[in-house]
Amino acid sequence: MSIHLASRLDRVKPSITLAVSQKAADMRAQGVDIISFGAGEPDFETPTHIKDAAIEGLSQGASKYPAVGGITKLRAAICATTEAVHGFQVSPDQVLVSAGAKHSLFNLFLALLNPGDEVIVPAPYWVSYPEMVRLVGAEAVCLKAHPEKGFALDMDELRAAINDKTRAIVLNSPSNPTGAIYSRELLQNIADLCVEKDILVIADDIYRQLVYGDGEYVSIASLGEEIAKRTILIDGVSKSYAMTGWRIGWTVGPKEVIKGMTKIQGQSTSGANHLAQIAATEALVGPQGCVGEMRDAFDARRKRMVELLNGIDGVRCQEPKGAFYAFPDVSSFIGKSGASGDTMTDDVVLAGYLVEKGVALVPGSGFGCPGFVRLSYASSMEDIDEGLARMKAALEELE
Repeated sequence: MSIHLASRLDRVKPSITLAVSQKAADMRAQGVDIISFGAGEPDFETPTHIKDAAIEGLSQGASKYPAVGGITKLRAAICATTEAVHGFQVSPDQVLVSAGAKHSLFNLFLALLNPGDEVIVPAPYWVSYPEMVRLVGAEAVCLKAHPEKGFALDMDELRAAINDKTRAIVLNSPSNPTGAIYSRELLQNIADLCVEKDILVIADDIYRQLVYGDGEYVSIASLGEEIAKRTILIDGVSKSYAMTGWRIGWTVGPKEVIKGMTKIQGQSTSGANHLAQIAATEALVGPQGCVGEMRDAFDARRKRMVELLNGIDGVRCQEPKGAFYAFPDVSSFIGKSGASGDTMTDDVVLAGYLVEKGVALVPGSGFGCPGFVRLSYASSMEDIDEGLARMKAALEELE
């Protein structure tokens, strides 16, 4: 029997971050000692009061179908959070709860884009942005953000990339993979341009609570009424509350966009997991001290990882101001060879070499930025010390 898959799959690459995480897990299962900095997942447990709320929810009807758009209490909590963080009021019919922020983005692109439409995606980017856009038949215009400028966009280049096919620009601040944060001035310039050109901003704010040092999270939607009307917010509980496996994210946006996304969700997953929505509600309305505690731990790990990376001759790592990733430049090792004679032809080969040395990380090519690698510091200090020692030793072997 011959099975032919849909041609739309030809446009899409598998997720490189998931592939790295799976390879590390497989190697561990085979008894290999490996330290993985691949996954974007906190190593903390979900806070106890959130888990307790879920347990209580089992006796309150959480075994039944929830509304497609999300349970009433969670949507109310999201409305309150939106007003507090972004400075404007929204109603529950402007909110859609989905199975994670990733699902929210996929629903959004499917509802918003037609074949031939374009979405501007600053690079380095989270690996799934361009692939989701391509999967629905539209085009991802990947616009380089400049490492020498702190991974900031050039406004002249952004203006030149906009045409009559442009529907939206995706902003992720703090950023995965760089940890960079857009300045208020840059966001204001982007907002003014988007209003002028009448294009949408898709603001992926999943890391907005994980900001360190003198970094400042600024909501682009807070910079004026006109840009607020054109902003679609994506958020969730995965990163800040250590709830990756609960799979709860949401979209806040114009009513017509939410209505279209809800139609898609109603014919695909229906509502997000009822019990997880109860837990997510508690995350938003319950005690917030847990977020600060995890953020402080991430901050200490961030400083240690950057210190150790910059202590490796040939590695250059800018200080990340948010999220939980370091994104060092390792281009000086491209072209060098190991003891076996294998040449590091690119960052993908270099990452493969390092995993054989007991440390897993993600090549920058997967994020649209060859010559770099991404390491997550959402791991223990002990793993950071040992993993970076292995990385240093392995890189020093290259000639």
